[in-house]
Amino acid sequence: MKKNGNMAWEVKKRLAWGLQSLQEVKHVHCRLLRLGLHDDTYLLNLLLRSFLHLGATQYPIVVFAQTPHPNIFLFNTMIRGLVSNDTFPHAVSLFASMRRRGFSPDNFTFPFVLKACARLSHSHFLHVGLNLHSLVVKTGFDFDVFVKTGLVCFYSKKGLLRDARKVFDEIPDKNVVSWTAIICGYIESGCFGEAVGLFRGLLEMGLRPDSFTLVRVLYACSRVGDLDSGRWIDRYMKECGLVRNVFVATSLVDMYAKCGSMEEARRVFDGMVEKDVVCWSAIIQGYAANGLPKEALDAFFEMRRENLRPDCYAMVGVLSACARLGALELGNWARGLMDGDEFLSNPVLGTALIDFYAKCGSMVQATEVFKGVRRKDCVVFNAVISGLAMCGHVGAAFGVFGQMGKAGMQPDGNTFVGLLCGCTHAGLVDDGRRYFSGMSSVFSVTPTVEHYGCMVDLLARAGLLVEARDLIKSMPMKANAIVWGALLGGCRLHKDIQLAEHVLNHLIDLEPWNSAHYVLLSNVYSSSRRWDEAEKIRSSLSQKGMQKLPGCSWVEVDGVVHEFLVGDTSHPLSHKIYEKLESLFKDLREAGYNPTTEFVLFDVEEEEKEYFLGCHSEKLAVAFALISTSAKDAIRVVKNLRQQLGSTDELQISVILQHANAPTRVVNSGRSGRYRAALARSGPAALHKPWCDADCDSGRSGRCGCGAERPVAVRNDAIPFIKGICVFSGRFALTPSSSSLLLRPLLLLSPSSP
Repeated sequence: MKKNGNMAWEVKKRLAWGLQSLQEVKHVHCRLLRLGLHDDTYLLNLLLRSFLHLGATQYPIVVFAQTPHPNIFLFNTMIRGLVSNDTFPHAVSLFASMRRRGFSPDNFTFPFVLKACARLSHSHFLHVGLNLHSLVVKTGFDFDVFVKTGLVCFYSKKGLLRDARKVFDEIPDKNVVSWTAIICGYIESGCFGEAVGLFRGLLEMGLRPDSFTLVRVLYACSRVGDLDSGRWIDRYMKECGLVRNVFVATSLVDMYAKCGSMEEARRVFDGMVEKDVVCWSAIIQGYAANGLPKEALDAFFEMRRENLRPDCYAMVGVLSACARLGALELGNWARGLMDGDEFLSNPVLGTALIDFYAKCGSMVQATEVFKGVRRKDCVVFNAVISGLAMCGHVGAAFGVFGQMGKAGMQPDGNTFVGLLCGCTHAGLVDDGRRYFSGMSSVFSVTPTVEHYGCMVDLLARAGLLVEARDLIKSMPMKANAIVWGALLGGCRLHKDIQLAEHVLNHLIDLEPWNSAHYVLLSNVYSSSRRWDEAEKIRSSLSQKGMQKLPGCSWVEVDGVVHEFLVGDTSHPLSHKIYEKLESLFKDLREAGYNPTTEFVLFDVEEEEKEYFLGCHSEKLAVAFALISTSAKDAIRVVKNLRQQLGSTDELQISVILQHANAPTRVVNSGRSGRYRAALARSGPAALHKPWCDADCDSGRSGRCGCGAERPVAVRNDAIPFIKGICVFSGRFALTPSSSSLLLRPLLLLSPSSP
């Protein structure tokens, strides 16, 4: 007898201290059965808790079902454990069984059953939750803070924010958990500003927020870009001596990054004692999202030196940074750090990889990834549609849109942004109008300012400036700077000075600090040789203390990204770069090419203008690539400025590249164009065979430069002697005309920046 007592005590001690494996718990259960202690509700409660704590649910359900006389404590343990393991239907079913057996729920029962009902989407569980609220009132628990908090969570999860707020206001003694519940409810309903206001109310009550509350309210600040409130919370934590654990610190980094303050994000990051992969992901994504790709990659390499393996979010940031720099080799290397199957099984990673390849001009690889992604959601389709449109494969983008419909996928606003951008840079005005009108009438997608921006850009580039202006006037929302900027770009292209001056007034009202608008109007004046007006605009920039954003280009050679500014002489190979440029320009002049200098901004001598044109950052990048790579290597140049390259730039770069026999892709802040040139001089001169694809397919008739019958779209806008641009491939079908260079590259606007 004494021996059994000692054994029972040993079993109790082991259960109380906790067991580390299911095998140990099952072994203890066997000992309880042998000792005849399986009816001891206290020991049985500890046993069930141990099973559920280790994530096992089926075994304790069987054990509980065999218990002849369960009490309310056993029911509560089971319900709580099932909810903690996300087996919500079993928890609700067990509660119903408990009620049938005559047990009355207490203040430990209600919160967990309410949580189970909140997490189950079927309408039946909404009614169960409403009945629970009635039962709470009947049983007298409507003044219990934990039960009322459970009701707040239930109504919030069901989207009944007004009912949640009513229950919250009725709580007599609100604690931090109650405040956090209502704050989370507002956040889940998208009411981020109200959530921050409630947090202030929590502090006014003299309560001290916990880590979870701080993380949630910092998330709310990041969603609305409320940098001031985020800074205030940061100061509050310092003043009150609240410990910034890794979760809170990571949330601060994320908040500062999403509010555009990377210096403060880095300050918090550098002050962290403990850094996990989530924190590194936050800083990497922050840099990438704020247009600092080099810093994002630096942070990534720092993380690698800490022997941390990148997670999904870090990889998304790295691929985004590589895409912005056109660093195809580096992105491929980073891709190899993760299991290849992860990119195909995870739609987020798959989308990032498609976007990366598309922005680097490698649509073959992008489409291969798209085909391999197993769970294709709307975002994945949008990525490949935007990529195809950006790279000039507009016909293929339309085809993928058709596949999207056949797959039963409902397009969203981003889908139409990609389609409209493709129409814009292929000059497909009628198709653009059709998609724009059909998105609301056929697909019930309400046009946003981004869609209007795409349409204004499409019409303005096509010379339909009055129609573009009227469209802006008809917009149901206020036009932003991107929309007006698109119209201003059209004014420059078609030299409509009067409308350009009108547009600039709107842009100055919207963004008085943005020098790019003044520069663009100055370009309009310069292209019309109105030098006095151009000089006045430049002088006003100086008087206001504004500076033009310098042109910057990046090119990747052997996995290393090199940066060039306008007139840059800082590169170690600068002397050879300028020698290469001079050699190429000399050959061009001998071939009969005279540069067009109308887009140079000031009334200077023609010789000086040619020098300015030759010092553009993208030409320096191209020259460096030509002296650093073999003729068969592709060259990818990325620019930082959104403005479209002038005709002179397009011609010179393209001829340089054809002269070196190297294919290239120049990406202009999201715009992408393939360049090859054919040089024709008056008289019997040889014409280089232009680049042609055998798989061109856009449903339009025409003839490629190779002489073969190919579907092409005739485009005859800015440069009169250019005829065909293949809509599918984005490449050229050139026909000789006068003594000039035969070229018109197709530049495509990124869907993210209409």
